[in-house]
Amino acid sequence: MNQKNSLAGIRNGLGRFGDAMHDRWLSTPGWQRWILYVFLIIGALLLPSESLAPFMSPYTDWASILFFPIGTYVVLAIGLNVVVGQAGLLDLGFVAFYAVGGYAMALIGTRLGWNFWLILVVGIGICALSGLTLGAPTLRLRGDYLAIVTLGFGEIIRITARNTDEIGGPNGIRGIPHPPSIEDFSLFGINFSEVFGVDPLKYGVLDPRPYYYLLVALAVIVIILVKRWEKSRVGRAWAAIREDEDAAEVMGVPTFRFKMLAFAIGASIGGAMGVLWAAKAISINPNDFQFLLSATILAAVVMGGSGNLPGVMLGAFLVAWLPERFRGLQEYRMLIFGAVLVALMIFRPEGLLPSRQRKAELQEGTGGMGTLGAEVPGPDSQVEEVASK
Repeated sequence: MNQKNSLAGIRNGLGRFGDAMHDRWLSTPGWQRWILYVFLIIGALLLPSESLAPFMSPYTDWASILFFPIGTYVVLAIGLNVVVGQAGLLDLGFVAFYAVGGYAMALIGTRLGWNFWLILVVGIGICALSGLTLGAPTLRLRGDYLAIVTLGFGEIIRITARNTDEIGGPNGIRGIPHPPSIEDFSLFGINFSEVFGVDPLKYGVLDPRPYYYLLVALAVIVIILVKRWEKSRVGRAWAAIREDEDAAEVMGVPTFRFKMLAFAIGASIGGAMGVLWAAKAISINPNDFQFLLSATILAAVVMGGSGNLPGVMLGAFLVAWLPERFRGLQEYRMLIFGAVLVALMIFRPEGLLPSRQRKAELQEGTGGMGTLGAEVPGPDSQVEEVASK
């Protein structure tokens, strides 16, 4: 009993600290928030610095893992958060849209020779259409049934790519073109190659930093769009669907249309990241798109704080970074990674940085991700046993 009370005290203390920080942030003037946003972007651009490498990644190239897996996981988690965190739809096949974007870049780039930027736009459109194609027959389902169907969709995409010789079969596609480069890029009279030792728009094979800068630009655009949707009528409709879809439909919310929109937006973000990743990887094959990637991104969303964008990004960063940080421990690194996840689920079952609304849902017994087909008792919910006499 004492151990249970101590765990509850730790959770409550962390919760009060998070609420205090949230209140302080809400009371911060808008211009101060924008200054912080600018500093965060500058900090993200400075992350590939070699001075951070000895601590952040002593066993692998720090700039390389910043692009993949860290940056890639963050963007994919933002996309999956739209589906799972905001609309409350459990998607276990999110890797399928990542694969569609990657294969769109590979096929169009190698066979038609299109420019990367045009392929990016086309790939986003193809992935949005894929999301609508998956959502149209399946979004009438809920909870576990929807999860099973989406899991099957992800496996169908991978197996189809493996068994279709026209798109490379099990060997995949090689020779994917890079984005177009601009030599000796300068801004405000500053030559980046001379000052920072890198051309941010020179995309080659050896230096991963230009791709990381492009990923940061993509992440900033995606974050702005997602936050705009969250604070709009669309975001309020997603929240209503997540909390109680039947009640939302009775109140006049076109639930099916908004669920389709969530799937399309999430698929577009996943596809955009797939296009960028394929342009960096040069070659892809079906084994790059295993179900484990979908499960990992979902774990990042839940661990970080489903529905809260900063929390989701933090969760994705930790899920991607921790195994690389402890790579020197060989097989024990996954044991440590699993222990960290278990500890987080004990002390912060609602996530590292949960939103207040999702935290309230967890305490009410909905698991913090909508009902998803069944209610799950929260850590503070009381279960009353009624003995029949």
